[in-house]
Amino acid sequence: MRRVFSPAASGAIARTHLVLLPGAYQTLEDVAAAGFPAALRRCEIDADLSCVDLEPRSLTDRDTLGVLRDQIVRPSRAQGYGQVWLVGISLGARLALDYASSYAQEIDGICLLAPYIGNRIVAAEIARAGGLAGWSPGALAADDDERRIWRFVKGLPESPLRVYLGFGREDRFAETQSLMATALPPTACTIIAGAHDWGTWSALWEVFMESGYL
Repeated sequence: MRRVFSPAASGAIARTHLVLLPGAYQTLEDVAAAGFPAALRRCEIDADLSCVDLEPRSLTDRDTLGVLRDQIVRPSRAQGYGQVWLVGISLGARLALDYASSYAQEIDGICLLAPYIGNRIVAAEIARAGGLAGWSPGALAADDDERRIWRFVKGLPESPLRVYLGFGREDRFAETQSLMATALPPTACTIIAGAHDWGTWSALWEVFMESGYL
């Protein structure tokens, strides 16, 4: 797993460790070119940033959760970080949600930028039930990742995990993103003009940096 580490200060552990998971076919170089590390430094937030480069197939492979846990999240705690956040873009945000659905007690928050949550089949099922409150996932098969993630989303109002959601109004996945937003307080959601692209994600990252969540 290739990663680029951007510390808040040389030779010191920051209060928070942000672990950024790009989406499919997005590279560490793309993240840097979009200004994510630079924006964090400009805001002078006491947070170290690790950008993790994952293979496209790893973003939907649950074995990747074990790698994240063993190589990044648990070592972060051992190193003395007070907070560990997962930051995901698109399919990387789905991976962050998947991690939280399994190991929510091991992280402090997730920042989801334009998440790809899943196909519209489960979302339509939830809509027919009148929304998340009326939807029941039932007994889940071991490989039913989408319903497991949506079950986790349904339970967010009772979860201590801090969650931030941002997406563009013209995002091609806005329908499912809006459905997820119903499980969060308005202050935890940012919706701006924009599509599923780097310009929108960079703008949302700036908003998150200024939100006071960290």
